[in-house]
Amino acid sequence: MLPLPHEAVGDRRSSLMTIKASCHCKGTTFEVSQAPQTVTQCTCSFCSKRGSLWAYYVPSQFKLTSPPENVSVYQWGSKTVKHGFCATCGCGTFTETPDWSTGEPDFDNPKISVNSRLFDDFDLDKVEVVVIDGKNLW
Repeated sequence: MLPLPHEAVGDRRSSLMTIKASCHCKGTTFEVSQAPQTVTQCTCSFCSKRGSLWAYYVPSQFKLTSPPENVSVYQWGSKTVKHGFCATCGCGTFTETPDWSTGEPDFDNPKISVNSRLFDDFDLDKVEVVVIDGKNLW
């Protein structure tokens, strides 16, 4: 599971910008309402193989702009988190997850984790990367 060590809170300028994102084939597209202040690199077996840098949002800050049938879902272990990926090209896109900030799943406080490497026209190199030791935490 992905703990949420940092909420996606931008400065005033970034809170006003919509960021568009797409997979390799453009079959899965989405947008978020603001730039992340940090992104998370998780070292768990799934995230390290996927290579994502996660940015966290509440559902109201996320909008899927392609047809939902373009997204396939992978679940493993407890099947608590839905890991989305493009049904055509296979790019990991976003996850639907409960809030894990307390160490336990809070299903009343859902989060969307997006693969920030898919942001279009966004300089991800300017965003701080926070590493969490998922390999040893769970």
